[in-house]
Amino acid sequence: MNHAEGTDRFVLGMSVDDDGFNFSSSIETALISAETEIQSLKETIISAENLRSDCDKLDYALAASSGVLCGIIDIFLVGKPGESPAGDVTDKWFANRTTDFAKLCGWEGKGNDSLSAAIGFLEKKFKIPYDQRGAGDAGSIVFGLNPSNHHFKSLGHNPTLLGLFFSIIDQFTSQSHFVSGGELISLQNADGKFELRGNNVSEKIFSGFVNWFGHLLSDMSGSSSSKGRGMGIPSPFWTWTNDIIAINRKLDIPISQFDNTINELALSIYKEGYDIRFQATQVIPVFINEIIVRTVYAIRRLIKYFVTTEKEERSVSAMWIACEPFSNPTVKRMLTIAHGTFCMMDLGDATLRAAVTGGGTFNVTEFFLRLNIAGVGRFTISLYGEAKRVVVIRKAESEAQFARREMTIVENYLSGLSLLSELYDDKDLTDFVNDFMNGDMYVQSFQKSVRLAELRKVPNNILRTKSDIDLYFGGNTQ
Repeated sequence: MNHAEGTDRFVLGMSVDDDGFNFSSSIETALISAETEIQSLKETIISAENLRSDCDKLDYALAASSGVLCGIIDIFLVGKPGESPAGDVTDKWFANRTTDFAKLCGWEGKGNDSLSAAIGFLEKKFKIPYDQRGAGDAGSIVFGLNPSNHHFKSLGHNPTLLGLFFSIIDQFTSQSHFVSGGELISLQNADGKFELRGNNVSEKIFSGFVNWFGHLLSDMSGSSSSKGRGMGIPSPFWTWTNDIIAINRKLDIPISQFDNTINELALSIYKEGYDIRFQATQVIPVFINEIIVRTVYAIRRLIKYFVTTEKEERSVSAMWIACEPFSNPTVKRMLTIAHGTFCMMDLGDATLRAAVTGGGTFNVTEFFLRLNIAGVGRFTISLYGEAKRVVVIRKAESEAQFARREMTIVENYLSGLSLLSELYDDKDLTDFVNDFMNGDMYVQSFQKSVRLAELRKVPNNILRTKSDIDLYFGGNTQ
């Protein structure tokens, strides 16, 4: 499409191929293209706006209230090991699962369904060579092991990948690896009667994994000789302190005072009852907080959807888009507020009690016994998400600003095309191509093409009849 500069001429290009005619451009096509581009730019702007949260004051208030409620649950119902009403429920749940697993593995109970009997059955079925727990064992002399710490110090009892690695190594070599006093200690020929089942290496590795996993399940609620609550398997969050020491010792890297101090702190916390069962207990208020916030968000948006949407326009898919409490930035902001409020209450309680029980000093063990690690972890995830969204929003806003400027240009271009469309209203003439190709009324076709050329202000030498065309292509132009 060409517009002669300095004139009011407007020419629509047309090419002739062997099989017909083809227009290179048209006002209508340009209009459609411009409108499509505007729609694309609008979508870019809307997508940038949708990255921002749409929380109002009530959303913030409800999220903070949820955090306060769950903080109260954490302070008074979770507390610390040995003083936790929720922990008693969790302990019972783990004990029942241990009994269920023993029955699944063939334990019949024989009229005695006690937990210790089920644990004893599992310990024999999933026997391992690194189960020295003191009380006359060599480990009590060499490592200072006793029933209150051997699950933590023994690397094979750690529910981590490194724990699995050392468990299989110990089963292959009949050794026991322990971390004690900042040292990695290996007890050779720990159990001369132990034999790892399997006819080849792959079978032995599989048997080693089964023994490791089964023995961990047997120890979740303590050992068969435990009295009272028993010492379960340690929390995966704190066993990383063992992993650091073990890896450093294997690589001949000196152990720093910080690493050793943290490891001793983790051991002291474990001896107070902070095992995987109590770690699971701490998850309860965090999970409740998550559920409350997402439910409140969904209910508020559901009510808003029914209030603002006419009955005829409602649909399940549209309702889900308006209410789904998972992927949108608004509910994520509410979760950040809720978990932040929860952590603030939990941190305040832990700090206050550590100061009170310290007798003039800060009781670090008491602080970490009461600090909800699951809540801190969940809040950290929310903060990371908020920071990531800030970066994405800044980039999207830059693109949106460019899109707004570009949309202004395209809108002006579209307005110009609309004016041209009104000036060159040629829809009833441009169908002469079909007349050329399909019709026998070529005279009328020529007449249409002539009128179109006149409308488009084509300069001189318009071919108006078939004779003109014959003369022109025959070389006899006038």
